[in-house]
Amino acid sequence: MIRTYLTSVRRGFALAGLALVSWLDLLLELVGFCLLCVGLVFAYTLALEGTRPRAALTRRLAGRWCGVDVEPPYRPAPPEPERERDGWYRDGNSLFKRSWFIKWTKRFEWISDDPATGRDLGWQLWNPLAGLLLVPAVLLTGPRALRLYGKWTRWWLGPRPSRARDGRVKGGLKALGFQLGLFALSVAQLGMAIPTLLSLIWPSPLFPTMVVAGRSVTDTLRREAKIWTGVRIDRPYLPEPPFPVPRADGMYQHGRQLYDTPWWPARLARFRWAMFDRATWRDLAAAVVNSVVLLLMVVPTAALVFGGIGGLAALWISRPFGQALALTPVAVAATIAGLLATPWLARSGARFAKLLLGPTEASRLAQRVERLKQTRTDASVAQAAELRRIERDLHDGVQSRLVAMGMKLGAVEALIDSDPAAAKRLAAELRQTSSETLTELRLLVRGIHPPVLSERGLGDAVRAMALDSPLRASVNGALPRLEQPAEACAYFAISELLGNAAKHGEARRVSIDLDYDDGLLRIEVTDDGKGGANAARGSGIRGIERRLGAFDGTFALTSPLGGPTKAIMELPCQLDPVASSPRTSTSSETA
Repeated sequence: MIRTYLTSVRRGFALAGLALVSWLDLLLELVGFCLLCVGLVFAYTLALEGTRPRAALTRRLAGRWCGVDVEPPYRPAPPEPERERDGWYRDGNSLFKRSWFIKWTKRFEWISDDPATGRDLGWQLWNPLAGLLLVPAVLLTGPRALRLYGKWTRWWLGPRPSRARDGRVKGGLKALGFQLGLFALSVAQLGMAIPTLLSLIWPSPLFPTMVVAGRSVTDTLRREAKIWTGVRIDRPYLPEPPFPVPRADGMYQHGRQLYDTPWWPARLARFRWAMFDRATWRDLAAAVVNSVVLLLMVVPTAALVFGGIGGLAALWISRPFGQALALTPVAVAATIAGLLATPWLARSGARFAKLLLGPTEASRLAQRVERLKQTRTDASVAQAAELRRIERDLHDGVQSRLVAMGMKLGAVEALIDSDPAAAKRLAAELRQTSSETLTELRLLVRGIHPPVLSERGLGDAVRAMALDSPLRASVNGALPRLEQPAEACAYFAISELLGNAAKHGEARRVSIDLDYDDGLLRIEVTDDGKGGANAARGSGIRGIERRLGAFDGTFALTSPLGGPTKAIMELPCQLDPVASSPRTSTSSETA
């Protein structure tokens, strides 16, 4: 017994010392987050990955010393980027000569979106306090304290079932964290705005570089505002100027001036682009205004929450029992009032930031023109490929059958008098061939434009497709009749996704959600397959992107290893003016 007790004490002190290291890990992650705010994404990723070995060591010790097994809760790491046949690495619609940027971007998304990362951060904050309590507890109870600490570790660092929603207290604390995060990002934006303005004292080539660096911080604020509060803030910037192209005489022109090399025209065009983009000055103004407004929003809630919690602790530590009991409701009420206000204030702060950081009509128009330029070529190529496919199917299928039918008709004509029985057999074969040809022609027409799509609309056409799919598919949502080109685009995009889920994803179930609101068709397709879908591995996803791009639509794919795979498509379109009824489909059906 004494030997077991002494072993437990030694292990308790070792676990307490390891717990104190968690605060150093938390400090390292805070430094990484500050570097993230200035655009150094890899620093934050390295900080998070660098602290996971300490958590893994604690899990092993909890199983070995405390008798409580703790399984790792992390999602699988993303695969290495694959080089395409032409030597480029592809990420969405962008190409890269080297894979390091895609690699670190994917790893940042992987580790920041993993719920276990947030639990690790909470464990690093509270575990040192638990370690300090472990020391007297293990001196008093020995192995029992170790087992209790093992259960504490498993609760924080082990796998947990996901919950649909947070409680009021947890939701309020998260919203307060979101407020503090938005304020910290606005301060980082202000920190980048000051050197940007200083670079204008004497116009220099550093100004465009500082503007781009500041925009990376502002883009982080936009992205986190969408993740934290659901307020979407689009990028408002004008497209960057293209690299100068030489004239027929080999000179490079900028305005009325000619240059021998493209260096000066490129620098001048880039300086003019950064200087005369209104979004540049809106960002600089937002850096000042948002910092002040978000500070005014976060101070009352932070004061109520932290003041209430700190006041409650101070009451029961330093005041008499009666006085502490009387003032406890006041401290609790202050904390609850602060927690109730935080979600609304977080969303309001994001909406206020959107006023200056969102796009104007001029920037929207410029972005749309640039996107149309990029998608026009893709649309032409896709259309030409579709015409070639139709021509090939007609030539190799229907045309060959019609030629064979013509030859058999000639044989029937020659045999009808001399051998009526043989002529009758050929006529029967012709009837069967004509039926097969008609079926093949109908399938070809259906591949061009399904009749059910024209007659019943996109909702019922997708439900008919789900009935023919080998997967167990559920279709949810009601749609009005939309423009026929947009319906055809969405129909074939969904068809491609269902085919990929069955063929490559090894899925058994798929859910299709359809929604139309304010001129935007939104489609979400989710399957329970093995995941790992990558646009660089095949042409199907690229075809969807090209198809949607021709209509100024967007395509977002999330497919971690192990699944699920979720594809979100958004397609701007209008209602069909000749539709006889606003809705022709039911709201939900399972195939």
